[in-house]
Amino acid sequence: MEQRRTAHIISHTHWDREWYLPYEKHHVRLVELVDALLDKLDQDPDFKSFCFDGQTIILEDYLQVRPGQRERLTKFIQEGRIMIGPWYILQDAFLTSGEANVRNMQVGHEDSKRFGEPAKIGYFPDTFGLVGQTPQLMQQSGITNAFFGRGVKPTGFNNTVSDGGYESSFSELMWEGPDGSKVLGILFANWYSNGNEVPTDKEEARKFWDRKLADAEKYASTRELLFMNGCDHQPIQLDVPEAIRVAKELYPDTEFIHSNFIDYLAAVEGAMERELSSVRGELRSQRTDGLGTLVNTASARVYLKQMNQTGQMLLEKVAEPLATFADLLGRPYPHDLLTYAWKTLMQNHPHDSICGCSVDEVHREMVTRFDKSRHVAESIVDTSVRTIVDAVDTTGFEAYGEEPLPLVVFNTTGWSRTGVVSVELEVAKIYEREGIRAREMTERMKAVSLAGRVLVDTEGNAIPCTVEDLGVVFGYDLPNDKFRQPFLTRKVRLTFQAEGIPALGLHTYAWVLRSEDASQLSSLVTGDRSMANHLLQVEIAEDGSYTLTDKRTGRVYTDLGIYESTGDIGNEYMYKQPEGEQALTTKGLPAQVRVLEDSAYRASFEIVHAWEIPASAEELLGTEQRELVGWSVRKAQRSNKMVPFTIRTVLTLDRNGRGVQIETSYNNQAQDHRLRALFPTDVTASTHDVDSMFEIVKRSIEPAPEWTNPSNSQHQQAFVDVSEAGAGLTVANFGLNEYEVLRDGRNTIAVTLLRSVGELGDWGYFPTPEAQCIGEHTVRMEVIPHDGDGIESGAYAEAYQFQVPWTACQTGVHAGRVSAVCTPFRWESKAAAFSSLKMNPATGDLMLRWYNMSAQPVDMALNATIQTEQLYKTTILEQPAEPFASEATEGVTLPLGPCEIVTIGVKPVRVGVNYE
Repeated sequence: MEQRRTAHIISHTHWDREWYLPYEKHHVRLVELVDALLDKLDQDPDFKSFCFDGQTIILEDYLQVRPGQRERLTKFIQEGRIMIGPWYILQDAFLTSGEANVRNMQVGHEDSKRFGEPAKIGYFPDTFGLVGQTPQLMQQSGITNAFFGRGVKPTGFNNTVSDGGYESSFSELMWEGPDGSKVLGILFANWYSNGNEVPTDKEEARKFWDRKLADAEKYASTRELLFMNGCDHQPIQLDVPEAIRVAKELYPDTEFIHSNFIDYLAAVEGAMERELSSVRGELRSQRTDGLGTLVNTASARVYLKQMNQTGQMLLEKVAEPLATFADLLGRPYPHDLLTYAWKTLMQNHPHDSICGCSVDEVHREMVTRFDKSRHVAESIVDTSVRTIVDAVDTTGFEAYGEEPLPLVVFNTTGWSRTGVVSVELEVAKIYEREGIRAREMTERMKAVSLAGRVLVDTEGNAIPCTVEDLGVVFGYDLPNDKFRQPFLTRKVRLTFQAEGIPALGLHTYAWVLRSEDASQLSSLVTGDRSMANHLLQVEIAEDGSYTLTDKRTGRVYTDLGIYESTGDIGNEYMYKQPEGEQALTTKGLPAQVRVLEDSAYRASFEIVHAWEIPASAEELLGTEQRELVGWSVRKAQRSNKMVPFTIRTVLTLDRNGRGVQIETSYNNQAQDHRLRALFPTDVTASTHDVDSMFEIVKRSIEPAPEWTNPSNSQHQQAFVDVSEAGAGLTVANFGLNEYEVLRDGRNTIAVTLLRSVGELGDWGYFPTPEAQCIGEHTVRMEVIPHDGDGIESGAYAEAYQFQVPWTACQTGVHAGRVSAVCTPFRWESKAAAFSSLKMNPATGDLMLRWYNMSAQPVDMALNATIQTEQLYKTTILEQPAEPFASEATEGVTLPLGPCEIVTIGVKPVRVGVNYE
């Protein structure tokens, strides 16, 4: 006999904190919603449960206004009638870093435990596609499932879904990550509103359920049917119990229950008899028409993506590791401050926020949040660095007399690093408290001599450097035990090449009085339009494009750095080029080229294009927007009116540089357009590699047959790479999350630098003039040629290091327990990408994380230069586990599975810690 069908009705609201209304207007509505929910739960035991959208920030936002309701909230959460977590916010995983996603899960779990327990539900209702490592992240969080609405089926605007086929036979599927981790995937095949506003009138209810039951049965693999009672900012349907009673009367063959995700999952798993489809890797709706994947949110409001990358890198790759080092030296790890900084940053990570697809007010507030998070991170970095440099033994510089000026350079990346560093030094200083008149203080500082000094390393080797006199500068100290202390100082800026700074390590230098100067090095400038080091040669053409020769392989890459401008009559979600339009490019446009820098350690050329592009789309676009003409069928063209668009490009080659660094700046005064930089690879390949969350993803250059979108833009994080045997080209970026590998016969990598549009899009007309991104912009990239293997050649490591700023700080001459050149950990494995070093708040243990960039198992040798009590392998939630080694000073070998994310807990010996 066939199993009786069950209709699981789950009450929820999908709560975008900000979107078509600014945050506080949504906030007011949230308070009203939760007030109504608590009253309903008090009054009606038949209203069984409610899902808070998988994110704990809803609790934070509500209690900010209603702090007196914490006890009521806690009561219903602990009774299981309100389901919270596991996330802090519902993020866009393609546009946020792996560590940001881990912190999101960690904070969600910790905040949940203050009220009860987090729901072990992998909840992604409206995420714009899903990254391939999601199953592994879920499994490491103790979650064996994932609920999602996009990724394997066409999903469009205004909560519409296609009735066409998708990659799975059912709405239930097995989803496998690149490492082999598997979770049960539940696709909202009829969207997360398929049970919304259930009628209580019998006639209306019959029409409703006849349609809804049939829709659910069309895709379900079992007789356990899921109905999501809610939608975007949906007020609670308070009469759900009555609606269920009506449905039971109408359909005696169906069991209607007011359910929750836990009970629904248990029912599905218990009833599973059919073999489910298996989907592997990232879910980007690859096998759809490509018109509803919302991928162009990766280029909406690029300035937000750049600020986000700055904030993420500062926290995870600078502030956390430096705070960890400082803690081992006695300065307590600032757990609460770091959590506050991360939370403030993550408040910008929901899909409608970081994707840049909201009204202008939303994104103005995001800029403030980015600044706030960064200011906290910078403060943590400053205090941590000061703690460390004060403990560095600089007595080796005493041999240079009474006035050596030591400085410490930090490499907080996961690979040994060589590159150009700038640091400001105070040569002399007078405090206001000394009672000297201001004019005399100034004159004394002006009189300080800067002559006769040279930069040396710990071995006494003179290092070529550039000295910039910054003059007399006002400053102040903020001591912990007295009032602020103003001073005047004479400052200089030293710029030099730091060589071989160990991973997660430091190297000490000093600017000292010494007669001989550094040895002279040959210029890297080889002509009016050319420069070269021992690895690369760059030749700039008259139109500003350039040819890059990889001296190691002999491969020549031509026509690099051409700029492309097209119209964009789409919206914040989707790019739409006007029909029949031919792209404008700088190919053949004469450019002004001049040498900008010619030093011992670096060469730079400035390239200026005096270009003109159309001022905007023609007036028809405004009419089409107001009349709600769908973006995909608009007929507007670009205007005939032209405006100046001057592009300034600076190409830089370091003496030991493995790539050519690119800085592009422009003042955008045009609307309704897209700007891209083009890098032809002339590499024969059908696939390419892309940096994604904890993974180097391999994607096809040719889209699936179902893909009808003329654009095949995709998401990237740090870089994209096209390779063949013996040659490859990696293009790294900073906060430029959209690229396309063109099917132009040259496999050109096109990186989106700017997209200017004038409306939000989706379900109505919401003008967004600030999304035109009028004004000054600066973007950064690096082109890195290699031998065809991005991992073994170190090209990918170079691209990752491109993301992370150098940290440097002046110190004094003093003894200390930190060696002048040191690192607390060393490891060996080219395939192991370092991700983070932080401290666990509960145990005080150090947490180090890597991921295997390779699809093959590898071994990583790990050695600690600090004393350790034990090492253990844990998960992204960092629970203590059985140790596998008592200490690591003699070295341990860690096996890493294919694409594995591995977290190692280290319990340090804190008494008498020394860095060697």
